[in-house]
Amino acid sequence: MERGEWDNQTLLMEFLLLRLGDAHELQTPLFLLCLTIYTVTMVGNVLIIVLVVIDQHVHTPMYFFLVNLSSLETCYSSTILPRLLASFLTGDRTISVQGCMAQFFFFGTFAASESYLLATMSYDQYLATCQPLLYASLMNWKVCLQLVAGSWVVGLLISTGITSFICRQRFCGPSAIDHFFCEEAPLLELSCSDIGMIRILIIVLSFLDVVFPFLFTLASYVCIIRIPSSMGRHKAFSTCSSHLPIVIVFCDTLIILYVLPNSATETAQKMFSFSYSVLRPLISPLINSLRNRGVKGALGRVLRRAAACTDSSN
Repeated sequence: MERGEWDNQTLLMEFLLLRLGDAHELQTPLFLLCLTIYTVTMVGNVLIIVLVVIDQHVHTPMYFFLVNLSSLETCYSSTILPRLLASFLTGDRTISVQGCMAQFFFFGTFAASESYLLATMSYDQYLATCQPLLYASLMNWKVCLQLVAGSWVVGLLISTGITSFICRQRFCGPSAIDHFFCEEAPLLELSCSDIGMIRILIIVLSFLDVVFPFLFTLASYVCIIRIPSSMGRHKAFSTCSSHLPIVIVFCDTLIILYVLPNSATETAQKMFSFSYSVLRPLISPLINSLRNRGVKGALGRVLRRAAACTDSSN
């Protein structure tokens, strides 16, 4: 676009988020639904963090990664749902361009970090199941810290790269984002700049952020499942049955949305986004709590300790 044509464009100062629907009669049920989801998500993830921190029986690498996963999902949900709940209450659906970019950056950072953290957890499960004699030396606390820090750093770098390019776009109308939060695809539809290069960049970074960790995770679980002994297969099944469904739902949805952005309609994209950004952080702590013996054991020990303290005080 020529400079004179740029000057005739009115740059947007804020966007209008269309939430989950415009029907007035649905706003109260949607508010209650999102409030319930957010409350259960926060309570579930915070409970896992507290149980692992205060119970020394689960101070192992696996639960260290689980605490970091719960921390990520707590931050993850908090970038979207509080703003969505506020819009249901006040009716104000506007968000500033700066606020939209901030939401996009933090959400992208947490999503990318979680993708690598899930791959790290699969590697930990592979070592614990297939290399039990070497596990203690290969997965020491220094390595655990490096893997978790690496997940956060890679997520931060990927999100910074994408956000910096999107921030250079010129948004000159229309102002309505057909989504309930600031996501890449509906956001770029409002750009009046050339978005060809940024779409290529997003696809390349999506392979680094989604496809590579997903393939690494699948390879780890294929090695786990191929254990020949019956006891090993039983352990592998108990390991994979709680973690692998979370990975598949998370990564497959991101692949559809970011690697194959034209493979779904706008309504389907919104539903996929709702499933991985809102529902999955709700389901993840429930699966980890109900199917993880360590978490259930930690909860039982904490409750018994609390009951003993209550009895002694009486």
